[in-house]
Order: sequence, then C-alpha cells, then structure tokens
Amino acid sequence: MTHTLNDELIRHLEQAMRDEEKSKATISKYCHDVKAFIHHVGEGTKITKDVVISYKCYLGEQYEITSANSMLAAVNYFLRFMGREDCIVKSFKIQKEAFRTRERELTREEYERLLKTARQNGDERLYLIMQTICATGIRISELPFITVSAVHSRRARVSLKGKTRTVLLPQELCSKLKAYIRQKKLTSGSVFVTRSGKPMDRSNILHAMKKLCEKAKVAATKVFPHNLRHLFAVTFYKVERDICHLADLLGHSNINTTRIYTLISCEEQERQLNRLCLCQ
Repeated sequence: MTHTLNDELIRHLEQAMRDEEKSKATISKYCHDVKAFIHHVGEGTKITKDVVISYKCYLGEQYEITSANSMLAAVNYFLRFMGREDCIVKSFKIQKEAFRTRERELTREEYERLLKTARQNGDERLYLIMQTICATGIRISELPFITVSAVHSRRARVSLKGKTRTVLLPQELCSKLKAYIRQKKLTSGSVFVTRSGKPMDRSNILHAMKKLCEKAKVAATKVFPHNLRHLFAVTFYKVERDICHLADLLGHSNINTTRIYTLISCEEQERQLNRLCLCQ
C-alpha cells in the first residue's frame, strides 16, 4: 500500500468517522495524526508492518507514552479504513500507577481560588461553567446539553456517540444558573454561549481558565476542564465509596475507566505504608 494523503481520501476518512458518530474533536485529531504519520514515513512510501513498527518506535522516543498511544490509535484506525489490518500495531503497555501525581491534581482549595478569581474578574459565565462541570462531573463536550429547559427541570439529557444518559443538576447550582438565565434573558437552548450565540467549546473555556492561573496562584498544568470532572469524581468517591454509582454518574461503560479516580495520592500512600510498621 502506498499513499498520498489527498483531499478526497481525507474526506472519505472523515465521513467514515462521522458515520461512527465520533466527535468533531476526535475526527480533527485523527486526521491530524494520520497526516503526521504519512508525512513522517514519506508520501508514496509502501506501507508495511515494519514501517508502522518503526513509526511506533519513533513516537515512543519523542512523546509521552499516553500521547504516543493516542497517535497510534489514529494510525490503526486509518489502516483499518484502508483494509490493512495486517499492518496494525499494538499500543504501548502502560503500568498502572498506584497513586495520583500531585503535580497535576487540582485540589478543592485551588478550585475555590479559581472560582473567586473568575468572580473578581467579572467573568460570571466562566465562574458558572466551572461550577457546572465540577458539581455534575460532566465532560466538557457535554456542556452544550446544559440548556435552559434542563436547568428548570434539574435534569440534562446528554446524547453523544450513540449513548444517552440523564445528568442530575444540584439544586444550588440550578438556582445560580436560573439567575444567570434571567440576567442574559435566555429563553431556550444552551446556557453557555459565545457572543454569536454558539455553544462554548473546549478551546474557549480552556483559554479562559488558563488566564486565571497567575492571579489565582494555581499552576497552569493543573488548570483544564477535565480536572474539574476529576475533582468531582475524587470528591464523590471519598464521600460515598461507591465506584459503581460513580461510573454511572460519569457515563463510563467500563468500570476500569472509573478506577483512575479512586487512586489515593502519593503522600497518602506513604502514610499508609508507614502505618504498617513492618520495618524493625
């Protein structure tokens, strides 16, 4: 198989992903990663298993393992699309950590400082967006489903990737959102929209959150929308200790995905080991 990644092939690839109901972000990323693969091996190069293995080694040397696996997923999808399952490679094996890394974990105190800073900056929309994600555990891609009608019913119907679930909205959050809705004179549709009326997307929100970091005295490496979902999950598990219910709330079909939110911190694990008193 030799390939020049022309516009027609990309359109067919995009359509295949749309047919599978992949998100816009996933489609964009996969196309980017496939183009990077073709550029690296050289257009017109015959694609063999050895060529793909060589590219895998290159990714392993140049990127973090999680990033490399993400890129390999796109390449493997492309190979399946082209009918070349014989060239598909395995992802890198990742040893599961027994604890969370402190450097990337957003604490409750840091979250509260971010909220305070957003309020001080007069950014009521961002202030409420962060609370909405953190109080419900929704994904950033699910935020557009927080609509005016959802706030009034205190239930959001989320439909993504062929899956539908109901997200419960806490009463205190709904009270704040109702006030915001009245202030913005919204009658229907998504609560959080841009000036042009389009739902806020990941890049809008990430950029706005990063601008809070210096004033809030929170490391920028900890500030991104998914960490708010992570904080919800960690807080819920500490209180309830119910991983099955947590999986339902997060919309996970595989409970092993939920397990990452139940990991204790490195410092807490050290204290547990010291309490064993096995060193005499």
